Amino acid sequence: MRQIIAMGGGGFSMEPDNLLLDQYILSQAHTDVPKICFIPTASGDADNYIERFYEAFEKLVCTPSHLSLFSQNFMNLKAYVMQQDILYVGGGNTRNMLLLWKEWGLDTILKAAYKKGIILAGISAGSLCWFEEGVTDSMNNNLSKIDCLGFLTGSNCPHYDGESNRRPSYHELMASGKMKEGYAVDDGVALHFKNEKLSASVSSRPTAKVYAVNRKASKVIEHELLVTYLGDDKQ
Repeated sequence: MRQIIAMGGGGFSMEPDNLLLDQYILSQAHTDVPKICFIPTASGDADNYIERFYEAFEKLVCTPSHLSLFSQNFMNLKAYVMQQDILYVGGGNTRNMLLLWKEWGLDTILKAAYKKGIILAGISAGSLCWFEEGVTDSMNNNLSKIDCLGFLTGSNCPHYDGESNRRPSYHELMASGKMKEGYAVDDGVALHFKNEKLSASVSSRPTAKVYAVNRKASKVIEHELLVTYLGDDKQ
């Protein structure tokens, strides 16, 4: 089965004391101790980001590692990637990340990993990269459309409730016909796709939401989707 888990925000980097989404990702692997590899290209392989990954995942039942394109830590890139159970892509500059991946051939390796059944996951840049298009602030800090890998159809807008300009920018791009219909995802929500179909939406925050966003003529319409809260509702 092919799986992608795309987070609008949250996870260890945004919620270090709330690892519900990270635990959910690990639970989807078909092994008791999954090998999970962090890919922090979008941050320029920032040391503190990598350190926070290990700090979080060493508390969980898994074998964590990371992939660095800036300080090469592998002998054979494809072999290193293909031995993993989960590939977890961090946030940062989506444009720079995709350009580097293409230069290294990592984009085609990731497609091969996906077809093999290795779980693809990520937050922000690591979320929208799997779709055809996404809303990014990678260019001049202005929100704009970016073409992505296209493993999933349509568009994606992360941080929908976390940044005030996300919703109006997504609506404007879609209303003008510049962006395909897609998903708008609050911080703390993950979209779980199985074989390119949305299977579930889960959250680490009880009030976080996700929307299917469509266009009818020049009007943009949001449809709120069911989200399952992963925590204790009594909290």
